[in-house]
Amino acid sequence: MSEQIEKAFQKQPGIFVNAKAIGKKAKTKNQRWYKDVGLGFKTPKEAIEGHYIDKKCPWAGMVSIRGRILTGVVMSTKMKRTVIVRREYLHYITKYNRYEKRHKNLAAHLSPAFIGVQPGDTVTVGQCR
Repeated sequence: MSEQIEKAFQKQPGIFVNAKAIGKKAKTKNQRWYKDVGLGFKTPKEAIEGHYIDKKCPWAGMVSIRGRILTGVVMSTKMKRTVIVRREYLHYITKYNRYEKRHKNLAAHLSPAFIGVQPGDTVTVGQCR
């Protein structure tokens, strides 16, 4: 069980994991709960067939995507399951009739369904609360 890396036992809600203890035949099929988040985003293969447990994953967890959909560039992946996304924009100065460059850094949850995200990649982030 490589998904058990935390101090508390990790399991998906609604999935009974102890079928052998009550005498039933153990299913060979991977019992995994996942959902379609909508908004034109496909469910990744890793979310359907993977073994990770993540309650903040939009496909295998209990979080819902609503509100704004943001894009930006990954600046840092140093935190566990978290990325720092830099969003650049232009701010208008009326006095000089010109624009200035500004940016905001945004911390976003990175689901284990996405393998290999590196700094410099362009990502799409969904607001969830």
